[in-house]
Amino acid sequence: MSKTKIGVIGGSGLDDPKILKNVKEVEVKTPFGKPSSKLITGQINNQQVVVLARHGKKHEIMPTKVPFQANIWALKEIGCTHILATTACGSLREKIKPQELVFLDQFIDFTKHRNLTFYKDKVVHTSMADPFCEKLRQLLIKTAKDLKIAHHQKGTIVTIEGPRFSTRAESHMFRSLGADVINMSTVPEVILARELGLCYASLAMATDYDCWRKGEEDVTWEMILSVMKQNADNVKKILLKAIPKIDFSKCSYQD
Repeated sequence: MSKTKIGVIGGSGLDDPKILKNVKEVEVKTPFGKPSSKLITGQINNQQVVVLARHGKKHEIMPTKVPFQANIWALKEIGCTHILATTACGSLREKIKPQELVFLDQFIDFTKHRNLTFYKDKVVHTSMADPFCEKLRQLLIKTAKDLKIAHHQKGTIVTIEGPRFSTRAESHMFRSLGADVINMSTVPEVILARELGLCYASLAMATDYDCWRKGEEDVTWEMILSVMKQNADNVKKILLKAIPKIDFSKCSYQD
């Protein structure tokens, strides 16, 4: 069995006992409180996997209140070396259509009320020029190609505070800043993973066009849920095919 342990944030159905073998629920205590949910551990093709529901099992935790520090700390504490994060996002580009996946390579932080670091008593300047693990990204891209799943090989995501959606003016502003997609969860998750030396990559699922596109229905939570259900199978296929192939001990920024 591989010594690599893969954390999956978001779930995407991977906590289904029919998918994971030797399923167990584990509670992990952290210096930052409880994680969003119990950790579900198991194996996929002899690869050790840990699944965490970012917003709680019933999606009861609003974006600002997600215990990001506890979540990342818990995954590190249980032995995870890599994290694959799934997230719904709004498309800010005509070319990124709902139901398509984006393998993020950059982010813009537009949050306001979140703890962005584990460090409180000292100043630690963490390099963030290329925040997502390139080796994990390339593996996900190749997997999507092999499965013939519509995707975009890179994209910049802007993370907003939420839980409200953008105004039309904000949506146009984010487009002008160079953002390709928008969500409420990537920051500070990717930053905290980087601070702990974890390889982190994201599977962003486009669900809507936010509110910038003329003639398009403005985004609603019901719309997001509907498209997410359609996206979930593709995300699951990619994860099930990619996870057994993650056997490198270091991510690109650790080389």
